[in-house]
Amino acid sequence: MTFELSKRALNITPSATLVISGKAKEMKASGIDVIGLGAGEPDFNTPDYILDAAKAAMDNGETKYTAVGGIIELKQAIVDKLAIDNGLTYTTNQVIVTTGAKNAIYTLCQAVLNAGDEVIIPAPYWVSYTEMVKLAEGVPVIIEGKQEQQFKVTAAEIEAAITPKTRALFINSPSNPTGTVYSREELQAIAEVAVKHQIMVISDEIYEKLIFGEAEHISIASLGDEIKQLTMIINGVSKSHAMTGWRIGYAVGDAQVIKAMTELNGHATSNPTSIAQYAALGAYTGDQTAISVMKEAFGKRLDTIYPQITAIPGFKVDKPSGAFYLFIEVSEAAKQTGFDSVDAFATALLEEAHVAVIPGSGFGTPNYIRISYATSLELLEEAVKRMKNFVISKQH
Repeated sequence: MTFELSKRALNITPSATLVISGKAKEMKASGIDVIGLGAGEPDFNTPDYILDAAKAAMDNGETKYTAVGGIIELKQAIVDKLAIDNGLTYTTNQVIVTTGAKNAIYTLCQAVLNAGDEVIIPAPYWVSYTEMVKLAEGVPVIIEGKQEQQFKVTAAEIEAAITPKTRALFINSPSNPTGTVYSREELQAIAEVAVKHQIMVISDEIYEKLIFGEAEHISIASLGDEIKQLTMIINGVSKSHAMTGWRIGYAVGDAQVIKAMTELNGHATSNPTSIAQYAALGAYTGDQTAISVMKEAFGKRLDTIYPQITAIPGFKVDKPSGAFYLFIEVSEAAKQTGFDSVDAFATALLEEAHVAVIPGSGFGTPNYIRISYATSLELLEEAVKRMKNFVISKQH
């Protein structure tokens, strides 16, 4: 028999990141020399002191169920981290530990959105924001960030998009996919709009440790008590500590919302993996020098490949201030090489040049591609060489 799928499932747009990465892995498995610039994860292994914390947890029998919202020791470590890094004061009942930051955002949307509620999402956006809003029967309201403004949206643009149905606003700084970092002044103006209209700010800060040059990470929640009360911070250890596979994220904010999220996860995931929680505890309470080592390596890679990327005909990109991505305007390159869309251009890069990139359509900006420089410098330079040769060989 054929089962009928729910409208909810049929309404989902597949993750462009996972689709491309999956196809690249299939090609690699068949013996093709593919260089993957798609996945957003550090190429470093999890630091040894974190592995040791996980092993100690297993040896000590910490392999059972924990509280749904996470072990109290990890919640306290998150509270301490927010105080030290962000100047923010919270209590452990304002923290939920989740199965990755993605689960934190999904559960938050389920906890606070009703059918028809609008959520403002600046584009380019991380591929899952819109889908998670839709899964909660909310309505994504997209504001297009322009490259000449470093893809940042202004407080005035946000205010113009607010309606009586507006429930929340996403802010992602540093940004995936652009690497853009909002300044204190820009966030202050946005905070004033959010407070004026009493809308929730979902502040995705997962890349906060990966910032280069003069930029600094500012949590919008740190800009006053009123905006703090409206902000739900999303973060985790995946990017900062090379722990993507451990799946530990968290949300911090209003205690009533955190309680509702915890009750939801009680029926959805139960607790995050106990061993991974103890590993994350080790990550936050141990030596943090591994973060600096990774950040230095990413910065060197960016400085090396940025001028090489800009030398490819038809590739236009501004140097980012954070994360580990380049978001490149390639519509002219696609046109010059005979492709009617950037999606088709990206597919050809994979199939012919054997370089996997993510088309910008998945981020709400179809004329772009995203590449991750979270891989070795040797592979990055080879990938750039392949892309340049591909473009030049196909130019009309």
